[in-house]
Amino acid sequence: MAKPDANRTSLLQSFNFAFEGIIHVVRTQRNMKIHVGLAIFVLVSAFFVDLDRLSIVALFVAISFVFITEMLNTALEYAIDIFTSRYDPLAKLTKDIAAGAVLVATLNALAVAYLVFYDKVVGVPYTVLAKVRQTPIDVAVITVFLLVVVVIAVKAITGRGTPLRGGLPSGHAAVAFGGWVAITFIASGTAFDLPISVIAMVMAVLTAQSRVQAGIHTWLEVTFGGLLGAGLTLLIFRLFYPLY
Repeated sequence: MAKPDANRTSLLQSFNFAFEGIIHVVRTQRNMKIHVGLAIFVLVSAFFVDLDRLSIVALFVAISFVFITEMLNTALEYAIDIFTSRYDPLAKLTKDIAAGAVLVATLNALAVAYLVFYDKVVGVPYTVLAKVRQTPIDVAVITVFLLVVVVIAVKAITGRGTPLRGGLPSGHAAVAFGGWVAITFIASGTAFDLPISVIAMVMAVLTAQSRVQAGIHTWLEVTFGGLLGAGLTLLIFRLFYPLY
């Protein structure tokens, strides 16, 4: 019966031990978990931008450098703890130096990521902003979302009502009057801009009145909501869609 290859067995065991060490550090060290999460984010982001081979190599080297220093730092801490369980100035200094090495590696990785992604990402916000400025419907959708968030925040601060019912301010009135202002901006310059704006305003008033009639809100709450919605929408459209 043939004996197993001792060299092959030891080689496989060494790989197993190495992976166990990596898994242990990731499982037990908070900073390593953060490094792994950021590395995954960076590598996934690399798929969505056009990076050359040299940039990809730079990312791999920087990420590996951070992982190596973090694992060496952890191993050194374990080794020191084995030899001494009491406070020792030199032991503390040794741990501090190892932690400093991790910090240097992390700063290096951040610098590499900045240099690699800067040209690819820096123009995106301006491109998106320019597109949004040319699309009033997008501005309206963003405004409605922002209004809902603001209404919920104000209700949380005042402690009155729930996010979707009652309290100060009226979310329905805020969205209704915000919609009136948005529709007025969108319809501006068309042949029917005035009647469209009037119809939208009447619908907003009816919405506010229905909330009072149903006993869900008071006139103060719907008035505050209407002013909030109209004012915030007017401000956003003046900033992002200053065409009229």
